[in-house]
Amino acid sequence: HVQLVESGGGSVQAGGSLRLSCAAYGFTYRSDFMAWFRQVPGKEREAVAAIRTGIRSTYYSDSVKGRFTIALDNTNHTVYLQLNSLKLADTAMYYCAARNSGGMGYSITDQSWSDSRQYNYWGQGTQVTVS
Repeated sequence: HVQLVESGGGSVQAGGSLRLSCAAYGFTYRSDFMAWFRQVPGKEREAVAAIRTGIRSTYYSDSVKGRFTIALDNTNHTVYLQLNSLKLADTAMYYCAARNSGGMGYSITDQSWSDSRQYNYWGQGTQVTVS
């Protein structure tokens, strides 16, 4: 059973911090990319951060660069998103995503990291509310 399970969301004051977790279960092969997206009702899903799992290249949107950090823990197959200096505009449902080619050797380009259509596995989301 292949799934991504997010946790760690909650309600925090502006300026505070949260750490989101995404545990990957059931994958036979390592994902090429893992990423975090966020979405508010009525708006398009927005890329937040991503990491190429092989060489550990990281990518961030301009709105979160310097405040958020994405990291991998290969011992428990988990990707994290550390959210610091939170702003009201960070309020959203945060989704974990993975690009996994199932051993076929296919990946995506660095330039495509923020394109949600490139990811074929998604978690259920975890809510972050900043007030």
